[in-house]
Amino acid sequence: MIAELRRRAYLSAMQVASWLPRVELPFAAPSRPELLQPLVEAEPEVAAAAPQIVSAAAPAAAPPLAEAPVAAAVTRAKIEVPRLAPQGRMAKAEPVVTEADEPSVAVAAPPPRFALQLLRAGACAVLVELPTGEPLQGRDPAYLLLKDLLRAAGLPDSPQLIGEPVRWPLLARGQIEQGPQAALDYVQSFVGARLEEQEPCRCLWLVGLPAIRFAADATADAYNRELQIEGLGAAWALPGLELLMDEPERKRELWQAMRRVRQRWLADA
Repeated sequence: MIAELRRRAYLSAMQVASWLPRVELPFAAPSRPELLQPLVEAEPEVAAAAPQIVSAAAPAAAPPLAEAPVAAAVTRAKIEVPRLAPQGRMAKAEPVVTEADEPSVAVAAPPPRFALQLLRAGACAVLVELPTGEPLQGRDPAYLLLKDLLRAAGLPDSPQLIGEPVRWPLLARGQIEQGPQAALDYVQSFVGARLEEQEPCRCLWLVGLPAIRFAADATADAYNRELQIEGLGAAWALPGLELLMDEPERKRELWQAMRRVRQRWLADA
């Protein structure tokens, strides 16, 4: 209040009846609207320009005058709306390409990898998976297990080789199909051609999943079951030799299935 009284005394000494501060004065009394109204009506352009000058000269931290509604309305900032396209012209909509609209590209299945050997044991032919990719040797555990299976089935335990092992994919020149369907066609054609050169076969043993898949077009669900293959006749699906050695509990189901199937080649023995 001391500063306000001293300010009013200075104004009275200078014969100033009404005045408008450029910035907000500390401890100043609110401005009287009746003093500002005549000034605004007499000089509207000056009154409109004055707040802009005041706001430019004022510091950034100073708030606007609370009792000057006219000045606050005049100094309101104008919001510019950005235009996305020229006036009178509409922007062209770009089509949105989703994953569903993209053309699907067929991915070729990788060629399977396996090795099979065709054997002949009495009245049966045996298409066996080669666990190591190499022909079975006399002291290999897998070959010894195969001999046990043949003896239990009442067949000669020294099977004869028929042709060379079938190794897939084929190492051939040129661009030839090496996928699963091509492997199926090749194995069936190979086994069929070799069996035609032999005496009639009563049953074809398919030992191992690759033999079952690419000779009978079946899966592991066919283990210990009899199958009928077009062009090859009756077949019997067995687990692979490596699988039987790793999981001996599978042998019990195998022996039970053999009791039923062995009558096929022992009936006229």
